[in-house]
Amino acid sequence: MEIVLSEFPALHLECRGSLLPEIPDDELLTQLKKGDNLSLYKLYQMYAGPLLGIILKFIKYDDLAEDVLQETFVKIWKSIDKYDPEKGRLFTWMARIARNTAIDYLRGQACAKILKTTDIDVASPNVDKRNYVSYNTDTIGIKELINVLPQAQKQILDLVYFQGYTQLEVSDRLQIPLGSVKSKIRYAILVLRAHFV
Repeated sequence: MEIVLSEFPALHLECRGSLLPEIPDDELLTQLKKGDNLSLYKLYQMYAGPLLGIILKFIKYDDLAEDVLQETFVKIWKSIDKYDPEKGRLFTWMARIARNTAIDYLRGQACAKILKTTDIDVASPNVDKRNYVSYNTDTIGIKELINVLPQAQKQILDLVYFQGYTQLEVSDRLQIPLGSVKSKIRYAILVLRAHFV
């Protein structure tokens, strides 16, 4: 089977934003063996997340891990004829390829050079980004919950928790003492806590 790497970007643009329906592994395997490019996109859509998780256990930089993920899918595409369903599941086979590709990358010269020359300023945003969790307050109902509070407390909570103001900035903006801001936040939290109990 011949792989044409230049077709991958076109395939990505053709399918971007569209989620294709998942299909059983055996049907997907048949399409892959026929060389169907759309089936490669389906395979990527179904398994990229779990395979990236495996790769990230070995390679700690997201950019490098995504490169290894792409290389993994190229290897899968090239060697799909070697997969034997009697020896194990398709995901298990692909996971082994992802793991081995990550290990090979770590052993390679390119990775050694990158890891030696990575500047601390480049690495620190990755640490912050990896540990950052963003909650969508609209979907978990917090904004609706604060509607039970008096307007003054609701305004302070909105400024502090939803807009990111500090307590001192809220004090200056609303022209009220800092102690009052802190007291109103504390009282609002007690009222909201009572709704959860």
